[in-house]
Amino acid sequence: MNAPGRPRRHYDYVDNGPDIYLDSFATIRREARFDGLPADAERLAVRMVHGSGQVDLVDDLVVHPRLVTAARQALEAGAPILCDATMVASGVTASRLPAGNDVLCYLHDSRVRPLARAWSTTRSAAAVSLWEPRLDGAVVAIGNAPTALFHLLEMLIDGAPRPAAILGCPVGFIGAAESKEALARLAADHGIDIPYVTVRGRRGGSAMTSSALNALAQEEE
Repeated sequence: MNAPGRPRRHYDYVDNGPDIYLDSFATIRREARFDGLPADAERLAVRMVHGSGQVDLVDDLVVHPRLVTAARQALEAGAPILCDATMVASGVTASRLPAGNDVLCYLHDSRVRPLARAWSTTRSAAAVSLWEPRLDGAVVAIGNAPTALFHLLEMLIDGAPRPAAILGCPVGFIGAAESKEALARLAADHGIDIPYVTVRGRRGGSAMTSSALNALAQEEE
């Protein structure tokens, strides 16, 4: 099969991949303010803005002061990454992972549907219970389901092993804002101090969460 020919140029646009990245990050830094974030969280915030296309996202970010250090150390030590959705897992850039880390999503495990039916909950929440054997010291990435984040928090309150870091950015209109507020208040309300990043309100999503993970996986932008 012959290689396709490129169409005639009708628009003036940047089409060099590295230049697009550099220009994007430069634009974000010109337009956003990072004053309220921990000093080492700027690259994280830039990546999350890049993944969402929303510069004002920075105003709603809540970043634990030890999040960047804790997540990066865990990943460098080989910690698994536990994801609530296949889209989050698919967004992880494998070449950025420092230790060939396992990227796991149990949503389609055969045990999930029976658990969800028995507990009258979502499959996303039921799948989180299957994380328990790998949860201790893991990096958790929740970008889709508020029920998954609520379920994880309930497990932790009941004494489940503690992950090294939680990226809790589920999106939606039902429970998303509330689950993220519960994450932000986990230490104050229950004495469980786990480094985390979240975004207030309804915004979130798989792209934003995997962008955060890619930023934490490697210091280089």
